[in-house]
Amino acid sequence: MKAVFFLLFSFFTFLSCDVRAAENSKPNFLIIIADDMGFSDTGCYGGEIATPNLDRLAGEGLRFTQMYSTARCWPSRSCLLTGYYAQQIRMDPYHSGNKIPRWARVLPHYLEPLGYRTYHSGKWHLHGAPKPVGDGGFNRSFCLHDHDRYFAPKHILLDDEPLPPIPDGTDYYVTDAIAEHSIGFLEQHASEHREQPFLLYLAFTAPHFPLQAPAEDVARYLDKYVEGWDNLRAERLQRLHDLGIVDCPLSPRDPKTIPGWNLKQPKLKKLFGEGEVETAAAWDELTPEQKKYQSAKMAVHAAMIDRMDRQIGRVLEQLKKMDAFDNTVIMFVSDNGASAEQIVRGNGHDCQAPPGSAKTYQCLGPGWSTAANTPFRMHKSWVHEGGISSPFIVHWPKGIAQGGQLRRTPCHFIDILPTVLDLAEAMAEGDWQGETSPPLPGQSLVPAFRENAELSRDCLYWHHLDNSAIRVGDWKLVRGLKDGKTGLWELYNFRTDRSETHDLAEKHPEKVKELAGLWKECEEKYQKQAAPKDDKPDAGG
Repeated sequence: MKAVFFLLFSFFTFLSCDVRAAENSKPNFLIIIADDMGFSDTGCYGGEIATPNLDRLAGEGLRFTQMYSTARCWPSRSCLLTGYYAQQIRMDPYHSGNKIPRWARVLPHYLEPLGYRTYHSGKWHLHGAPKPVGDGGFNRSFCLHDHDRYFAPKHILLDDEPLPPIPDGTDYYVTDAIAEHSIGFLEQHASEHREQPFLLYLAFTAPHFPLQAPAEDVARYLDKYVEGWDNLRAERLQRLHDLGIVDCPLSPRDPKTIPGWNLKQPKLKKLFGEGEVETAAAWDELTPEQKKYQSAKMAVHAAMIDRMDRQIGRVLEQLKKMDAFDNTVIMFVSDNGASAEQIVRGNGHDCQAPPGSAKTYQCLGPGWSTAANTPFRMHKSWVHEGGISSPFIVHWPKGIAQGGQLRRTPCHFIDILPTVLDLAEAMAEGDWQGETSPPLPGQSLVPAFRENAELSRDCLYWHHLDNSAIRVGDWKLVRGLKDGKTGLWELYNFRTDRSETHDLAEKHPEKVKELAGLWKECEEKYQKQAAPKDDKPDAGG
């Protein structure tokens, strides 16, 4: 695979197309990432949840229909921040606890020599570089390491230094705090560093479990989901078709496949009562008690996304206030598909507490995650389309003229860093910390800002746990974990079947063999690059 970073060629190609270049200044960057949000949760991707700020960005910018994550939180964020596949930098589950290789840079390391100020607020999850400022190169960071409490987190840091735990019973809410610190960083930038461009990495934890949201937000959605997930899937599919985002059929609801680490039904009922459901059963088969409980859970999920969108709106207003909005490249993604997990951590779950409150610890579960990932198969952790398909919005008034258009260019989180470097005119190759960095596997998406560009690449590759996939053109080879065992390879052609409903493996065994061989080549190459030399494991993991 070959990284495409011919700087002058890319830049002048960019200027020559009808993507309008920024006037005499480098663009700023705002990269926003949601956590465990489904492909069709936002309004601009077919959802019913109120997301007016994201919808406005989409209406004035571009929506990509085929952006891919890695199917899990920390590998996706590692790809985004370093530009490498997680397997290359030891950020897949099989290298847990290791440092990233010395040759791997984080995005601020590329931008700082060009005069950029860089800021981070929210989730970090780049385990192999545990300190956003000390290891990641950010100038300022508000870092949340407690992912089990939205109202009273106990492990938070400011500029790598611990802050006091938030006491119980306050009006503190993590999503608001992440936005608030972002705004503070931007205010300081406008006051002290106005002449410098900036990068803000805005990393929300919403709507990742536990499902917790302010009561007034939950109340707005309590009656929204009483018709259930089957009805919601049909409605979202129709809107997706009307918007032109997909033209595939709805994938079958899978009533059997759930994460192997989920709590099983006897324990689920003991913890949550008779309303919890272990699988993605047909909605009509549920009891009235189950329907009431399940619809309340989805109301909290929607409230979390609604709240996140409003906080994004506050950050956008700050950009406008400091006269930076027009020349800021804004990108929005979700780190993986919605989650079918059903586990309990943190302070546990109080059955008597109101839905979404601080004393609850609920997860979305397989029924609603199937709906959130409409129209695709599977969930977070799987590398079928439901686990890896992300909304991707790009907004840049000074650089993108065709507001509201769709882009069907297949792309991956590994392409985000190359895109930023292209626009910032940063060099991607060379030595870092005394070692030569391998070529970046991703490519700049700048050509796709103008049109549905076909990027020249060998393939896109995935491997998470025992879930594996490779995509070449319209062909995708994928296999997933079933009943604790690695399944057989499945083959799909996305020209007509992106929802992965018609397995062509038996019909095209030669294509299966070809793509399986290419997947193995990628696996061996990337694992070799990740092999430690004299690095020692990071005890903090």
